[in-house]
Amino acid sequence: MPLDPPANTLNSLGLAKPPADTRVVVAMSGGVDSSVVAAVLAEEGYDVVGVTLQLYDHGAALAKKGACCAGRDIHDARRVAEAMGFPHYVLDYENAFREAVIDEFADSYLAGATPVPCIRCNERVKFRDLLETARDLDADCMATGHYIQRKMGPAGPELHMAADQGRDQSYFLFSTTAEQLGYLRFPLGHLRSKAETRALAARYGLPVADKPDSQDICFVPNGDYAAVIEKLRPGAADPGEIVDLSGRVLGTHRGVIHYTIGQRRGLGIGGLEEPLYVVRLDPDARRVVVGPKSALATRVVPVREINWLGDEPLMARAEWPVLVRVRSTRPPREAVIRPLSDTEAEVELIAPEEGVSPGQACVFYETGGSRVLGGGWIWRGR
Repeated sequence: MPLDPPANTLNSLGLAKPPADTRVVVAMSGGVDSSVVAAVLAEEGYDVVGVTLQLYDHGAALAKKGACCAGRDIHDARRVAEAMGFPHYVLDYENAFREAVIDEFADSYLAGATPVPCIRCNERVKFRDLLETARDLDADCMATGHYIQRKMGPAGPELHMAADQGRDQSYFLFSTTAEQLGYLRFPLGHLRSKAETRALAARYGLPVADKPDSQDICFVPNGDYAAVIEKLRPGAADPGEIVDLSGRVLGTHRGVIHYTIGQRRGLGIGGLEEPLYVVRLDPDARRVVVGPKSALATRVVPVREINWLGDEPLMARAEWPVLVRVRSTRPPREAVIRPLSDTEAEVELIAPEEGVSPGQACVFYETGGSRVLGGGWIWRGR
């Protein structure tokens, strides 16, 4: 029987308590990642409590495969908890999710932006409301299955990219505050591949070991954003004009919500000498503005609602040389941040990026390292 560690010895979660005396709430989506986190911590002897959020209509969810927190996923999370012998709770966050995430998603889309609801869900539901629930349960910390690393630095906990760059989720977690970072744990961030995660799931005999990864936003079946917006905001798909940069009408469209910045296919305006791309959306005039690929190039990106995770205050310097990511699918690129306030800045990209869109996040990284310095929201193009 292992002896309890001395009081000044840290356990694997960085806390000076024996695992058996350390309560950990694990946010369980029903997928393999969070299930492995719960299983590993349970095997290490922690007092694990699994929590799954019901975020939207359960009946509709049952008919949809592969999305976070659908009915099947709630069932799968419960099965994992039963197999590993720890308690599991389902919390109804449907109203909070609709108000904090879905409504803003619809309104942003109607305003011509390209929102990222998964970031808002982490920020406003999982890492705010659920985190407070974890504290109410007297948990010492909350663990998730996100692929990102938490490391201790000279000024406290730091956020770092995952060891597996192909699965790194730092873009979606930039708004995690320093206070939240003190309470959160990400046990999978150091793994080198998803194969390692699945191997652990198989080792524990988890019923989700071979479960496919979720691909869609949980409330957007099959990636059909427009269908969701039309359901949430009837009349949102009013037709209008497709115009070039000079305002010349080139054709008609079936609703601004069907288009995104940088889109080339599906414009229905063939027969032109050069390919055209969506360069701007004007929802008030119901216009889709198109132009050549060169018109997509953006050098200066206005950013607001900044969450800064650097050791020095953002305003401590006139300029910060950093790497930034303006879309989740793109690698970090060299840039300079010029702060305008504690929460606003102008980001200058050293090399122009195409398809920078309002509503997307701009995430900051240290140069020559893996640390996440925070980020903010792109709010208008130039």
